[in-house]
Amino acid sequence: MLDKVLETSKFVVDNAKHVKINYDKANELIDELLKFDNVHYLTKVPYGVYDMSTRDIINFLLIYDSIDFSFWGNPKWTINVNGKDLDGGIALLHCIFNMFDGRDSLEVYKQLKNMTLEDFKEILKGNIDIPLLEERYKIVSSIAEIVNKKMNGSFYDYIKDMNTDQEIFKTILNNFSGFEDTRTYKGQTVYFYKLAQLLTSDILHVIENKEQKEVDYSNLLGCADYKIPQVMQGFGILEYDTKLSSLLETKTEIEENSEYEVEIRASMIVVINYIWEQIDKSIDRIDINDFIWNKGQDKTKKYKPYHLTRTKSY
Repeated sequence: MLDKVLETSKFVVDNAKHVKINYDKANELIDELLKFDNVHYLTKVPYGVYDMSTRDIINFLLIYDSIDFSFWGNPKWTINVNGKDLDGGIALLHCIFNMFDGRDSLEVYKQLKNMTLEDFKEILKGNIDIPLLEERYKIVSSIAEIVNKKMNGSFYDYIKDMNTDQEIFKTILNNFSGFEDTRTYKGQTVYFYKLAQLLTSDILHVIENKEQKEVDYSNLLGCADYKIPQVMQGFGILEYDTKLSSLLETKTEIEENSEYEVEIRASMIVVINYIWEQIDKSIDRIDINDFIWNKGQDKTKKYKPYHLTRTKSY
């Protein structure tokens, strides 16, 4: 399945009309990449996620990563924690972590099985309703039902003997329809699987860090979202035509499955694979992905607006 992500992304790039890749600019990131000390983001969040058991972390991640998408809006959905407003993925992480903190994750999944939309709305309570609230609720409810019925209440116990990305990735896609992520471009299906790759990466990094076990995430290709393309454009790696540039500058929504959206996401995947090949595959592609994502967290650099697409994919 993962090989289809790169294969179909290359097809898009070869036929793209709106996005071009400047490979010389991509080469300019390599020196800095080779000095990058990749620390998984969960070790840095301030909520004690890593204080939980490996089982509880992975059961938590299944819920969190499944709905880690589409936070943009005006106004943005925010929550207030100790007098500070949080938004985006870190706000969602706080809300979902609160459900698991200090509890056995099996009990949480039993609770989720009977959760109503109003219950879920309360869990994610902020200044406004989070975008795609009902869609998120349906995803979480479906996951809870499957985990309780098929996996005896613990996704971790179902996958605990797996230590390769291919095994875990396939298990996610084969069991949870909410992780589907494909598009159609010039009559061909294009595969991205952003959230399935993210969850696979998160699981394996937790096992690697918490259990000190050797894992393999070398087949993961990258999480095609809005942030990494934004950084790539900022460094001149992705070049957009006049119409697409105007849509971004004016913060005009770009339709899901449009040529614009598919070309942006596919180009991101191809760039990561190109950098990986240039460094003789010495750093895994998902770590190159994380390096570029981390560049986007640098508040000292001003990037142009990212593309706005309302989607459950990212």
